Amino acid sequence: MIEMFADFDNLANDWLFGCDKYQFRQLVEKLYLEILDYESEKNIRQTKVIICDRDHINFLAGFLAACAAKSQVFLCNPDWGENEWQQVLNLVQPDIIFGKEVTGKARQVSYLSPSIPHSPLIMIPTGGSSGDIKFAVHTWDTLTASVRGFKEYFQVNKVNSVCVLPLYHVSGLMQFMRSFSTGGKLVILPFCQLELGEIPKVNQSDFFISLVPTQLQRLLESLSLTKYLSEFKTVLLGGTAAWNELLEKAKSYQIKLAPTYGMTETASQIVTLKPNDFLNGKVGCGQVLPHAEVIICDEKNNILPANNIGLIKIKSASLSLGYYHENNQNIDKIYTNMSLGHFLTDDIGYFDQNEYLHIIGRNSEKIITGGENVYPKEIEAAIRATEMVIDVCIIGVPDKYWGQIITAIYIPKYSSTSIFAIQTILKYKLSKFKVPKHWIPIAELPRNQQGKINHQKLYEIAMHLMNNK
Repeated sequence: MIEMFADFDNLANDWLFGCDKYQFRQLVEKLYLEILDYESEKNIRQTKVIICDRDHINFLAGFLAACAAKSQVFLCNPDWGENEWQQVLNLVQPDIIFGKEVTGKARQVSYLSPSIPHSPLIMIPTGGSSGDIKFAVHTWDTLTASVRGFKEYFQVNKVNSVCVLPLYHVSGLMQFMRSFSTGGKLVILPFCQLELGEIPKVNQSDFFISLVPTQLQRLLESLSLTKYLSEFKTVLLGGTAAWNELLEKAKSYQIKLAPTYGMTETASQIVTLKPNDFLNGKVGCGQVLPHAEVIICDEKNNILPANNIGLIKIKSASLSLGYYHENNQNIDKIYTNMSLGHFLTDDIGYFDQNEYLHIIGRNSEKIITGGENVYPKEIEAAIRATEMVIDVCIIGVPDKYWGQIITAIYIPKYSSTSIFAIQTILKYKLSKFKVPKHWIPIAELPRNQQGKINHQKLYEIAMHLMNNK
């Protein structure tokens, strides 16, 4: 077995809440031997293993076993629909699936060996908001590089976490990695149970918890859960941009919030605002963690000075090797494209004079209306500030005259909410061309478990409603 099994010796017996350390290790070893037996029987050098078990103990045991066997490991969402699963099966062609029963799941395929060392490759799903699932390729080393940066930035030796995010997503997986590789403790708690007040008996002041903005918003609606959050060592907030009103509310309750910036490709956060900075009025995503480098550049690749908005590029020891491709003969080329130099993200932002990063929005979501560039985040923040909506998303829809028309799809706070009243307030907050021309009320915005909007579905809803007016 590879070196990761030495980490078991650093773990307390109660490291995984509700699970015996020795029984867990026995389960890992059992699954590990199953993989080796399969490889021996089928004469396969490196199996493709899908991990999608709903039970978190089985999920983590399968993950560690597959990594120890140096498999190609694919983390998957057991709740994907039939079309999504078919897409994944066609792409991966797995040998073994731990978890969900999927038709045609275990079929042997010829393996074309890439010219990289024989080591476990960890494929973490990214994208998928529009039905297009892809996998970022990580290794044990890229994930532990993220852990080391986290430890150094927060000045902790052991990382204790309460995890309410899915383990197949990088945000949940990295909470396990931090606890497991540092000898810390891990509590896995479905968010729905937390919302119901089913709180584990741990000392929150020793623990980190990670949330997405919509989860934070819901928890702050309960005084008892707000008090519960206020007692955590740190509440990490990521997944998508949080709005100012939510941040101000968290600050008023003295929540030790740490807004973060990162992505699947960077193995979670690479920029974080420390809780003390947050509570003292600092804004933005914070400063860059020690294991990463972030630069702001223009479209000609020139590095921009402080307070100049540009494209965000990242170089990091935690950066993924690329994206998984069904044709393994091209795997080298895919890895090289991302691992050399800086990774150009889709994000727009700037550093202030104190080297704090600020995100303006996503380049691909930029709306060009009447020749003017508009970023949805600014408009969404202004609309939320009216306190007349529960949720809102800004998109651009095609228009022959304007190019794109700014459209607000929103959940009204009250049945009597007046669009005219919102527009009147916005005229004093935004330039005229930024005020939405179309307003579409909706019962619920399509968000995933990380709080990210499914823009493709939202666009389809908007076009359908506008075409049927």
